[in-house]
Amino acid sequence: MTGVPSDLEIARAARIRPIEEIAAAAGVNPGALEFYGRYKAKIDPGRLDAPAPHGRVVLVSAMSPTPAGEGKSTTTVGLADSLARAGRNVMIALREPSLGPVLGMKGGATGGGYSQVLPMDEINLHFTGDFHAITSANNALMALVDNHIYQGNALNIDPRRMTFKRVLDMNDRALREVVIGLGGPSQGVPRQDGFDITVASEIMAVFCLATDLADLRARLGRITFGYTYSRVPVTVADLGVQGALALLLKEAIKPNLVQTIAGTPALVHGGPFANIAHGCNSLIATQTARRLADIVVTEAGFGADLGAEKFMDIKARVGGLAPSAVVVVATVRALKMQGGMAKDDLTRPDLAALEAGVENLRRHVRNVEKFGVAPVVAINRFASDSEEELDWLLAWCAAQGVPAAVADVWGRGGGGDGGDDLAALVLQALDVPGRFRHLYPLELPVEDKIRTIAQEIYGADGVDFSVPALRRLADIERNGWGGLPVCMAKTQYSFTDDASRLGAPKGFTIHVRDLLPKTGAGFIVALTGAVMTMPGLPAAPAALRMDVDPDGNPVGLT
Repeated sequence: MTGVPSDLEIARAARIRPIEEIAAAAGVNPGALEFYGRYKAKIDPGRLDAPAPHGRVVLVSAMSPTPAGEGKSTTTVGLADSLARAGRNVMIALREPSLGPVLGMKGGATGGGYSQVLPMDEINLHFTGDFHAITSANNALMALVDNHIYQGNALNIDPRRMTFKRVLDMNDRALREVVIGLGGPSQGVPRQDGFDITVASEIMAVFCLATDLADLRARLGRITFGYTYSRVPVTVADLGVQGALALLLKEAIKPNLVQTIAGTPALVHGGPFANIAHGCNSLIATQTARRLADIVVTEAGFGADLGAEKFMDIKARVGGLAPSAVVVVATVRALKMQGGMAKDDLTRPDLAALEAGVENLRRHVRNVEKFGVAPVVAINRFASDSEEELDWLLAWCAAQGVPAAVADVWGRGGGGDGGDDLAALVLQALDVPGRFRHLYPLELPVEDKIRTIAQEIYGADGVDFSVPALRRLADIERNGWGGLPVCMAKTQYSFTDDASRLGAPKGFTIHVRDLLPKTGAGFIVALTGAVMTMPGLPAAPAALRMDVDPDGNPVGLT
């Protein structure tokens, strides 16, 4: 289409209100507000004059993502704006974008079109420095660990059995495996090491699951970063540096307040990926939003098999909260791609491909129901969608007994009526008494938790554990970590651990190659297939399109 403004152009043309006005309308007392310029602020929950968390949670998830894009964040923002239009007291809780995907392929995470959070350029870049603080805390820990080894190693740490890595908020494949300490005795003790992306750091997970500063400090102390020569776990508390790490994070832990184009308040805070971590914004931000609003619209990363399952089984357990409604975002073009249609052909109407691909949506919808929450399908409209395709999809949802609405929030958001039909269905869902339940009890052995997720959510026949994973299972039980929930690290593109298998595959096995106990965050990460904790950049990174004009304004951000 020609003449359609870009997300950045729409954002720059929008009228953005001073953040104190947004805060006042949201019920944030001035004493709890800490300004980061004119349009961003942090909220100190300890200084907030607001009741205990009471707002009902609307979780926005999606079908399996494709390179065609589903617009989950866009739908989240548009839905919240429409709920506000309907006179509801609503607030958004989103994750912060990572610079790796922003400069790589995925782009930013502030929504799109006329359903965006602002200022989109600042949020997508350095924002309030939270990720820098998390990166600093993570790398400070590893500097302190390596210094401890260099200075005599009183804790008897085995450098060959480190389970914690340095991090960088960038996609940099060259840092996946490195050797440190080269150059002689004064340079430290040589050992093999590597980098993860910041959003995969356990400190990011701790940051997003902590209930307050004291809990943050305690969780940091419980992090296991390695083992002794006698294979005894060594924690941050053993090193005695949890206080220093908490000090580095004491400002970052306060949620960030921004606004949508329509002026709906939004908390954007924390950002673990859902394919390699638990994929939800900070619990502190969600609970702060629940203190300020009657309805909180939040999201979980990628498809419902990843972020939504982890929201239900990890975040909801820690926070003692339950979603009152779940929205599953789907698009006609992504469904056609799930049905085997090539990306370059997606603008061509094809009911056969749509019908084949809808099996992916069916599995996600039925999975949501397993948690005792009734789903609502949001069909995020694109300009290439034909009326025949949209009508077919609405009829299919009706035949499945699933409420569904077409949402045109990219083009008619920002206070427009593009999400009103969806908002009406969500309000109806909120009136239905929920019977929320977790997928598995914590008492279940770790391998059985993994099998439950693989079979019930992915549709797998079973799970294959590598020899190293089986050894790690024994270590987990021996060290008393068997009661922790599981965080699956799996490709986002498929229900399987093979990114090329689209739709709703059957007759497959999930391959677990390793297990990583995250004792500070309080879960076990199961690494499957070829998923990586340090992504790489594509052949033509988005950074090639970015620039800054002579006045300092950004160019090319998406």
